[in-house]
Amino acid sequence: MMAGSLAFFLIYGLNLGTDFTGGALLELRTENLELRTIRESLENSGIQNVVVSRTGDNGFLIKMQEISEEKHQEILAELRKMGELEEKRFDSIGSTIGAELKRKSIIAIIIALIAISVYLAVVFSKIGGAVSPFALALGAIIALIHDLLLPIGVFAWLGEFKGVAVDAPLIAAALAILGYSINDTVVVYDRIRENVLKKSGESFNQAVHKSVKQTLVRSISTSLTTLFAVIAIYIFGGPTLKNFSLALIIGIASGAYSSIFVASPILMLFHKK
Repeated sequence: MMAGSLAFFLIYGLNLGTDFTGGALLELRTENLELRTIRESLENSGIQNVVVSRTGDNGFLIKMQEISEEKHQEILAELRKMGELEEKRFDSIGSTIGAELKRKSIIAIIIALIAISVYLAVVFSKIGGAVSPFALALGAIIALIHDLLLPIGVFAWLGEFKGVAVDAPLIAAALAILGYSINDTVVVYDRIRENVLKKSGESFNQAVHKSVKQTLVRSISTSLTTLFAVIAIYIFGGPTLKNFSLALIIGIASGAYSSIFVASPILMLFHKK
């Protein structure tokens, strides 16, 4: 799955939304107009590179070049001549602002990863010399990259074949995945520290194995209860929350797996090096 996600990302890339590329986003609700009719009307108004997609039964999401408020009202007037409609939202973002948001989003994720590494190295520095605190940080960071790569691959595929765009709320979802995943990893690490410091005569690998078994039920239970809440948001939250909640569902499920099967084995691999 991870290899497939990486392949999708490298081949297709991410379909960045107007939040990052600049442009205008118009959401309408109408029972009288068809998708083809809306697209033709916009193209006749001189709007280029128009992407119109459905949201729900009678909703339409229109992505286009950056337009002025005057042009916005002109488009609505032309569409209302062909049928009744309700405007749900309108956003227009300049290309400069979009590029700045993209740069800051990348910086935010990098800072989060660095801060998590430093935190783990400091908090788990007294683990009895059995393993370097930097190995702990390395295991956690690889697990976090694992948790981010899977949703990135899924959204690369969705962007290429379903037209799903990556927007600012998905960056919030990525940061939430980082926080939730590291919380689960810290619980496992803390139990490893307790078992190592007891010095019961077990090898380090045996202590890790014992710790994972002791925290397994807790990890599964907390992940499942969180998933139930996020799945409810995905089903009942409406179209504007679907991509956000889908990213969380994938990331939380991946995080529960990585804390047990990625972060802990990396400690066993590096504890003598």
